[in-house]
Amino acid sequence: MTTTPAPPEDRSAVRTLLRLWPFVRPVRVRLFTAAFIAVLASCVALVIPLVLKWMVDGPVAGRDPAGVWLGALYLLLLGVAEALLFGLRRWLVARPLSHVEAEMRAALYRRLQRLPVAFHDRWPSGQLLSRGTTDLMLLRMFLAFPLTFLLVNGVTILVGVIIMLVQDWTLGLVILGPAIPVVITCSVFEKKYADIARRAQDQVGDLTTVVEESVLGIRIIKGFGRHRSQARAFRDLARTLRGTELRKARLLAAIWAVIVTLPEVAIGAAVVVGAVQVADGQLSAGTLVAFLSTALALRWPVESIGFLLAMSQEAATATERYFEVMDQDQEPEPESAGTAPRGAGRPASTGLRFENVRFRYPDAPPDSPPTLAGVDLHIRSGESMALVGATGSGKTTLTALVPRLHEVTEGTITLDGTDITALPRAEVRAMVAVAFEEPTLFSASVGENVLMGAGGDADGPALRRALDIAQAEFAHALPEGTDTQVGEQGLSLSGGQRQRLALARAVVGRPRFLVLDDPLSALDVHTEAAVEAALRRVLADTTALIVAHRPSTVLLADRVALLSGGRITAVGTHHELLRTNAEYAHLMAGEQEDDDR
Repeated sequence: MTTTPAPPEDRSAVRTLLRLWPFVRPVRVRLFTAAFIAVLASCVALVIPLVLKWMVDGPVAGRDPAGVWLGALYLLLLGVAEALLFGLRRWLVARPLSHVEAEMRAALYRRLQRLPVAFHDRWPSGQLLSRGTTDLMLLRMFLAFPLTFLLVNGVTILVGVIIMLVQDWTLGLVILGPAIPVVITCSVFEKKYADIARRAQDQVGDLTTVVEESVLGIRIIKGFGRHRSQARAFRDLARTLRGTELRKARLLAAIWAVIVTLPEVAIGAAVVVGAVQVADGQLSAGTLVAFLSTALALRWPVESIGFLLAMSQEAATATERYFEVMDQDQEPEPESAGTAPRGAGRPASTGLRFENVRFRYPDAPPDSPPTLAGVDLHIRSGESMALVGATGSGKTTLTALVPRLHEVTEGTITLDGTDITALPRAEVRAMVAVAFEEPTLFSASVGENVLMGAGGDADGPALRRALDIAQAEFAHALPEGTDTQVGEQGLSLSGGQRQRLALARAVVGRPRFLVLDDPLSALDVHTEAAVEAALRRVLADTTALIVAHRPSTVLLADRVALLSGGRITAVGTHHELLRTNAEYAHLMAGEQEDDDR
């Protein structure tokens, strides 16, 4: 189900995790300080066995109660110092790591806003949601714990082994016996766990997609009685994910069994060998106690290797998935954006012009015909043009090219004489307002949804004017007026109400260019007539391209363009085309019959 790219074969967890450095660098001082404090705390813990050696060989052997109490005080102070140092470490990392997570999430959101529409058409939304939530949570946990303790435990093991070898090198060699098989096991585990961790995180994204689609499409599911089949689909994905997680658990259990068992066997062997040496007088009892205490102190650093490696692999996978989105090419801006004179070499106001515009979707088969195969069309300044064509002729695609939701494959589109590719997208979209056939509303108030079309520059009168033009006065009768929250996707409103609010959003900013994709399709005849009457006032001062199906909508425009076979095959007034173009007459006759029914 997932469409995400597979991880590279030569994947390196370390190289992958190093990509987090730009986000970590601003808080590096606190993180390095926290790591140093954690290392210091671990070294303090390794001093405790040396105090025990002194106590056993000194006050205990000499029956000195005062010395025993003094040793107990030393142990208490060392324990308190260790606890305080670890507490300080956690305090140091809490705030900066929450900052790192927030910055990464904000960067991901910014990138998603700048990625082309074609990217969003290909990627399931659940995969993107899981990257912005679950994956970033894993990365924060990695930076807070495994990253530090891989270093801390490595230093602890190294220092502990040195201490044991200094105390008695023969016992030290006994303890080091399992090192080679443990290292081999860890290297095998790392590769297998990386593959299964990636599979699990991709499956989480697939499951998120199903949940989101089921929530957004709940009316369809209930209307067609498909709740059982949807539940089965969800259950199948959940079982697949459960199986993957169980395989992860079995793999982790296997590595843990090896890492725990071998050191325990080595410690047991060291106890036997050490006891024999003490009995023979070759080793003091205090040295054996200190040696075994050091070995026991190293149990957690050694046993945690499997757990830390697992979390590191999950973090590396999360980093991979995060940068799969961040590495996508965003919409490029022209080098001359903002510097070229507007309309240089052309009349100051020439309207909207398409010149030999060709377009093929990026994921279309190479041998398939282009969606648009050479569109030439000129909409004069202040003129409104209706765009008519059969279903699938490319009308919506053509309108999406004007605000640069897609980039033309060949040819040019100009606004008042300036190629839109020579302008920043922000400037193009400030000049061009759009209303799509399928209106999208956000989880915000009615007023906020409408004023989104004005870029934050509009006020109450502009809002009222836009609602009046779109015949959306129903907004004032809502429980809280225009402050009423419309809910996710605006599903608390009817289709006609959503469409009218989308139209109000398009006209609220008094745009120079207006692109309307069949904006009245969900309206009843009487509301449509009222909206058309109000729209005529707006279209008198605006250059507009209107995708139309109904004859009544076509009559809003000054002229009509017929799109057929990816080209504009006829341009004229509605009545001219009815007389001279059989295809246009056929389209309008069919629509008229539909309206009559």
